[in-house]
Amino acid sequence: MAERTRALLWADIAEIYQRICDHPFITGLTDGSLGHDRFRYYIAQDAHYLRAYARALAGCAAKAPIEAELTMFVEHAGVAIAAEAELHAGLLSDLGLDAGVAAAVPVAPATQAYASYLLAVTGSGSYAEAVAAVLPCYWLYARVGEHLQRHGSPEPLFQRWIDTYAGPDYQAVVDAVLAVTDRIGAQASSAEWDLMRRHVHTAARYEWMFFDAAYRMEDWPV
Repeated sequence: MAERTRALLWADIAEIYQRICDHPFITGLTDGSLGHDRFRYYIAQDAHYLRAYARALAGCAAKAPIEAELTMFVEHAGVAIAAEAELHAGLLSDLGLDAGVAAAVPVAPATQAYASYLLAVTGSGSYAEAVAAVLPCYWLYARVGEHLQRHGSPEPLFQRWIDTYAGPDYQAVVDAVLAVTDRIGAQASSAEWDLMRRHVHTAARYEWMFFDAAYRMEDWPV
């Protein structure tokens, strides 16, 4: 089962991945047509999301039965916070938005929903469920990063963001999480495997919704 785990999970979300690649937010990055206001919205919401994602990764660490995996998820949680501090600070400055102002931007509906889902699963679910829930953020960003890197962007600001997720260092991080997923999938019961698939599919949907919300600059309707 180990060698089939990631293939089966990817088959569940391959269509979502393609729809992300075809989304006008992503195509706007590669042709340079995406408005800076939309990208600024995305970065501000991503800062909110990454703080929650770091907590979700810490939740994975707390449930990890193997010390090496506990250490890995703790390190990744720290990296998520560092990415917010470093990448976002530079991008926000170039976009004319102070980091303090960005932090005061309200959390948007899709951001709130996705973050709440991850924290609920990693807080109350099994280790297998927790890893499955956080996996699409790792995996889809690596695959979308590869897609974007092949196309490139005429906008240096967008290209800098693309380079973050298209490099070998980030891919090595994703490969490590996929190896954990393979191990868990090989040992999962039928019921737990079904839950893993459900969480991977749901989180992948939220990834699409996150990009779509940024493109629409989504706000609370009431």
